[in-house]
Amino acid sequence: MSNRSWFYAANGQQQGPFPEAQLRDLITRGTVRADTLVWSEGMSGWQRAGEIPGLMPSGGAPPSVTQPGGPPPMSSSAGGGYAGGGGYAGGPLSIDFGILEFVWRSLVMIIGGVLIIPTPWVLVWYLNWIVPCIKVPGRPNLSFTGNAMTIVPWYFGFIAIVIAVAFLGSDILSNLINLLQIVLYWLFAKWFIANLASDGQPLGLSFTGSVWAFLGYSILGVLAIFTIIGWAWVYTAMMRWFCRNIQGTQREVLFIGSGLEFLWRAIVAGLASFFIIPIPWVYRWMWQWLASQTVLAERGAQPNG
Repeated sequence: MSNRSWFYAANGQQQGPFPEAQLRDLITRGTVRADTLVWSEGMSGWQRAGEIPGLMPSGGAPPSVTQPGGPPPMSSSAGGGYAGGGGYAGGPLSIDFGILEFVWRSLVMIIGGVLIIPTPWVLVWYLNWIVPCIKVPGRPNLSFTGNAMTIVPWYFGFIAIVIAVAFLGSDILSNLINLLQIVLYWLFAKWFIANLASDGQPLGLSFTGSVWAFLGYSILGVLAIFTIIGWAWVYTAMMRWFCRNIQGTQREVLFIGSGLEFLWRAIVAGLASFFIIPIPWVYRWMWQWLASQTVLAERGAQPNG
């Protein structure tokens, strides 16, 4: 049996990824039918499960003709998940990495952060490892080309300001430091997106979200914590805003996950993390879900709900 991971479309949402054994179980239970659209890495586009030889118990018709330029859009009538006739044009992103490699690299990353000075170089080293673990339909061999020296002025400038504020002991300046830290994250996002490459060639992407919107979402996310559960919807909205502001692609990047899905997964992750040992598996599980909810769509398409 193949070790491929599969996605299927249901109720306007991408579901998955699922191991092939689990997908076959869903087929047996009738959750995935012959007319359900499915997708797996390596396929040229979304196809009905019944059109994939050997997937359904009764066999199926030959696969559809391969179409160049990535998978065709999925219409809302076929379960594509977007209103107004838009659809998934390139399938979902995916991510996977070895647990042991994640553990030792993360420990090095934490140590580098504690030591402060090596942080920019350790961060770039970590990104050079994690970015190729992300699979983007139509963009093979993703990589990161950023240079640590680009962020050195931001990082050490921020450290110098923190030390100065601590020396002065001003509460007002301490609050300003929190805002400055958010601005630093915004600069990091722009730098990260701008330095993504495929097959060694820069993708020419840019992040165009304003620093004011980033500040607003970040502050709202903190305030929403007092509502106990509202923060999940705020961060989901922020993810959608972030993806919409990735420019330079022929297709639009959309985040289709819901606040409720984010909430229960975060709760499970938080509870599991209390036991320490499950943390690497929980981390991978959360990132695999986030990737599966990030899709490429025809520009102008909007997610339902």
